[in-house]
Amino acid sequence: MHFILLSVACSVLVSVLLKLAPRRGWDVAQMVTWNYLAAALLCAWLLQPPPAALRQPGAPWIELLALALVLPTLFLVLAASVRQAGIVRTDIAQRLSLLLSLAAAFLFFGEQAGPLKLAGLALGLLAVTGILARPVRGEAGPRAWVLLLAVWAGFAVVDVLLKRVALSGTPATAALMVAFVMAFAGMLAWQGWRRVRHGVRPGLRHVAAGLLLGLLNFGNILFYVRAHQALPDSPAVVFATMNIGVVVLGTAVGVLAFGERTSALNRVAIVAAVAAIGLIALAQG
Repeated sequence: MHFILLSVACSVLVSVLLKLAPRRGWDVAQMVTWNYLAAALLCAWLLQPPPAALRQPGAPWIELLALALVLPTLFLVLAASVRQAGIVRTDIAQRLSLLLSLAAAFLFFGEQAGPLKLAGLALGLLAVTGILARPVRGEAGPRAWVLLLAVWAGFAVVDVLLKRVALSGTPATAALMVAFVMAFAGMLAWQGWRRVRHGVRPGLRHVAAGLLLGLLNFGNILFYVRAHQALPDSPAVVFATMNIGVVVLGTAVGVLAFGERTSALNRVAIVAAVAAIGLIALAQG
């Protein structure tokens, strides 16, 4: 269970770091760039992926290239959403992306739609509606809910791409490492363009913040994998505890540490999100 708690903590700390970035003057684009270097090195060191698998015929290079594009773009959207909509709603939108992943599994991967999953899907969609509601007057409503929807859809796209990679027979660790390396290369090229075109200077503090972001980002992945390895007969428990834990801890941190406000509808949506995750976990168990 401690692996799940560590994964939850890393996930929420990613949002905290992104929330602090504008207050500390950190350049989020540079942070995201160096995050992928840290994630790639940690993946190679701790998971030791078999790169030979990607030299086999049928290696999913289209999906890997798509991941290399989507992952950093989604990270930048996530940072903007945390800034505009807050940690509470952003973390819940991220976790409720499983609804779109579930719908894709029904439509494209032949998964059966049982009553519990359908009930969880319906309840989750209601939760999404409540999370999009503005908690206070005067907040940047339209921009915030567009970003929340982008987070919601973006994480589902990543999940679908990873499922397609898995169907190809490519080990997930090898796929992740290659996607991280390509994402770093693409972001590094973009930083070069920003330097030439806009005069944006690299800085050690941005690099340090980015490496810390990468440590937390990879920690979330690593501890989640370790939790499944430690509890091989309870995947639904790991899934539910992880997602509900992020919702609960993210809400507590957003409200208590950053003074984020939630409306009555937001709070009902949080409860509905937890219930939806629980129903989907029960269906998987």
